[in-house]
This record gives sequence, C-alpha cells and structure tokens, in this order.
Amino acid sequence: MVLMERPTRPRAVIATGTGRYADPWHPYPTTSARIAEVLRADGWDAIVDDDVDHALAHLDGADLLVVNAGDPWRNDGAPRADPAAEAGLTSAIARGIGLIGVHAALSSLRDHPAWRAAIGGEWVPGTSWHPPIDEARVRVVDANHTITDGMPHLDVFDERYSDLVVDADARVLAVHDVDGAEHPAVWVREQPTRAVVSSLGHDERAYDSPALAALLQRAARWAARL
Repeated sequence: MVLMERPTRPRAVIATGTGRYADPWHPYPTTSARIAEVLRADGWDAIVDDDVDHALAHLDGADLLVVNAGDPWRNDGAPRADPAAEAGLTSAIARGIGLIGVHAALSSLRDHPAWRAAIGGEWVPGTSWHPPIDEARVRVVDANHTITDGMPHLDVFDERYSDLVVDADARVLAVHDVDGAEHPAVWVREQPTRAVVSSLGHDERAYDSPALAALLQRAARWAARL
C-alpha cells in the first residue's frame, strides 16, 4: 500500500507590534492571536512573531505576511531600518509573497518604502483621523472580486480610519461613511505583489464579526494565490 503524503499547509507570518512598533491604543498581541485563529481555522500554519524586524528577516518559505503593528517613528522619531529586515521584506515581495496590512499597519513599516509601495496607501499624521470607536457598517462597493463576492457589507465594532491616502491604482472593495463622506476601508493591489489592506481591526471586538473573519480568510487565500 502506498501512503499519500499530506500536503503542506500554507504558511503565514503575522508580524506583531511590540517595542518600537507598539503604542498605547492597540492590543496587538491580542488581535494577532485572533488573526492567527481565523487563519488556522481556514487551514493555515499561522505563526505570530512578536518581533517585527525578526519576522521580516525570516520570510523564507512563507506564503503570506500579515502586518499588525504600529508606527515606529512615533516612538523614536527617526528612520532606523534593520538591514536584515529590509533585505528579507524586499526579497519576499520580489518573489511574490502575499501581503495583508490590517488597521495600524497603514502607519507601520515606515522604514521600509517597499511596504508602502506594495500596499498602495497610508495613514498620514495631521490628515488622517477616525471618529470614536463604535458599531459600524462597512459597505462593499465592488462585489466583482473574489474577496467580496456575495458579501454586501460587514458589521463591526471598530475604528473607522478616515481620510487615508490611497493610491489611484488601488482597487477599493469596501467603504465606510462619515458625515456623508465615503472613505475607503478595504482595497487590493496586484503590483509588485498581491496585497490586501483592511483598515479594520482596532481591538478584539472587531474580530468578533463573522464577516471580518470571512474577509480575512478570503483575503489571505487571494493574496497568496491559493
């Protein structure tokens, strides 16, 4: 009898905000644990790395990088790129690793221009803002994408990042509304690699939303080309 070898599960690295990537507002270890649970439930080998620079430097063999971390420049005020992290991220993007940036990742990895170029948007201090955290409905505006197919909206308890700077070539999938204005909440890019940005995920209450969990699972599979 020939035994069939079990296929290897896809591997995701979740870079989690601690040290200079931490801040007083976001419980990154808690939300990263929730993200890992969501991905594992969909068949991923999800590794939480609480050292962002270490995570970026050790992406060999990973199918997906999820960044759940804050702004390092807010803490020490100056660029300070780790050479191994820079090389690891640049190499991973070049080979086509999938990327997901959640919530404060829009203000993270500022030492790494390749990250900003890949995700197609950012939180800009003095321009971007959010209303008080609350129940929110995020509307799908592009249902002709694998990630949002058949998903009319997401109901979450979350911060609604507003007036983000989003590149013109980003494909916006979902928006939220503040005072009659529409703001991108979820978008994707395909160059230089597949990237998904979800501005959602402030704390663990956001991940209580089944719709957000489904979005993340779809985003991970699409970004990693599974």
